[in-house]
Amino acid sequence: MTNPERDPQEVVCEGGPAQVQVEVLEPREVPLGGPRAMRVRRTLPQRHRSLIGGWCFADHYGPDPVDATGGMTVAPHPHTGLQTVSWLFTGEIEHRDSAGHHAMVRPGEVNLMTAGHGISHSEVSTADTATLHGVQLWVALPEAARECAPSFAHHAPDLLEGDGWRARVFLGSLLGHTSPVATASPLVGAELVLDPGTALDLDVDPAHEHGVLVDTGVVSVQVTEVKEHALGYVAPGTASLRLEAHAAGARVLVLGGEPLGESIVMWWNFVGRSHDEIVAFRAAWQAQIPGDGSLVDGRFGIPLDDPLPPIPAPPLPNARLKERR
Repeated sequence: MTNPERDPQEVVCEGGPAQVQVEVLEPREVPLGGPRAMRVRRTLPQRHRSLIGGWCFADHYGPDPVDATGGMTVAPHPHTGLQTVSWLFTGEIEHRDSAGHHAMVRPGEVNLMTAGHGISHSEVSTADTATLHGVQLWVALPEAARECAPSFAHHAPDLLEGDGWRARVFLGSLLGHTSPVATASPLVGAELVLDPGTALDLDVDPAHEHGVLVDTGVVSVQVTEVKEHALGYVAPGTASLRLEAHAAGARVLVLGGEPLGESIVMWWNFVGRSHDEIVAFRAAWQAQIPGDGSLVDGRFGIPLDDPLPPIPAPPLPNARLKERR
């Protein structure tokens, strides 16, 4: 998914643990462009917390009736230095990218696209989709991997079940299950559904920091209440996460990873390390869009058999983008 804001903010991301046990991050609404556009709830990045492990971007959307919102139509756009992780609860999205992949995003199945040196892709909800509901996540690639060749992975994780809970682990290891999807830094990603009143203690890596994004219901994370659509952050040093669903039950995503330990500059759809890198990424994309609005080959390539015109990059801000830890 692209970041469609007209004036995208520079986001300076810093690693490192928080000083509080559980920090609640409230989402902000962002429109995906156009008068009938669907709106997303963005919990990452925020000014005071931009990273959870390598996770640097979290958009949560729906359930949206497609006949009212028009669904998702995200035309070809570029990425560098990151991985996109697509996870749906309801609906279906068609993915095309310039590395030659044409795939569907379906509920309970993860699509992970690695941009590396550069990729372009599009995402469009299918004609059969009546309701669209899911999350779009980004992972910042560490320095050693951020210039890698673009790639794509798809995985349908097994359904795990216990007393009052169900789970699918799509990245990393949790609940005794390990996903086969490769990541460039240590990460975990899982969907958990908790019946009303269910309490679940998760053994987690104490070297990781974690975020619990609440899709539906209300959950206590450790002893802190996290309401629907908010995200509870837990710093490194914790070997167990206790999740307890309130009266209506809950569905959550657990996201975690080792602190990245690197400062990154994120603007529009690019993750870099400096102002000059972002300027070069933008110029390379704009050079692929000639005056007639078509897309020609270049650093980011052309998505496979995509009929949609590309999305031009917005203007850069007047000030230099800052690189800070």
